[in-house]
Amino acid sequence: MIRAVKLAPWFSALLITAGLWQLGGGAWLLLKAELAQYLISDAWQRQIASGESHKPWPWADTVPVAQLKLAGEKPLAVLQGTSGQALAFGPGLMTGSGEPGNLAEPRTTVIAAHRDTHFSSLGELQPGADVHLQDRGGRWHVYRVRGAKVVNSETERLPVTDAPGLLLVTCYPFDAVTAGGPLRYLVYADYVGANELVEL
Repeated sequence: MIRAVKLAPWFSALLITAGLWQLGGGAWLLLKAELAQYLISDAWQRQIASGESHKPWPWADTVPVAQLKLAGEKPLAVLQGTSGQALAFGPGLMTGSGEPGNLAEPRTTVIAAHRDTHFSSLGELQPGADVHLQDRGGRWHVYRVRGAKVVNSETERLPVTDAPGLLLVTCYPFDAVTAGGPLRYLVYADYVGANELVEL
């Protein structure tokens, strides 16, 4: 009993140290996420100014290719590709879909993001809402939400056409406990036009 009493302060110190370690790890993840968003935004602004792609950090496997503004939300940098690494930092432009602003070769622009982070409010977009997308040249394009639907990714294909529309994709349901199911929530928006002077 006496030995247990002598060990109690050491055991308490060990538990406190482990708790502080866990809190520090969580704080470090949040700090990295904020820093990454700053670096991605900076790379996007440098790209608009220079016309050349810029990696947000030297070892990044993606570059920003657009900026997306959903109704009531702050603008999000859209990254090239939809790999798990790219989607960890922001929405991704699906390979093979239309390049934002490329009206010479029109094709549906498909942007995907995680349901619990960057596209957590996607289900709140109503038909008639405007979505803004900035292309590599800095020009803003306006799309109007036509509607939304849930599809099974194992049995249905994305409705990509040779028209300049916008398709936003995320996993479904939004409150699912486990990730990785086959259901996807799609929001389709029709192209309205471009405007150099959109203030966001």
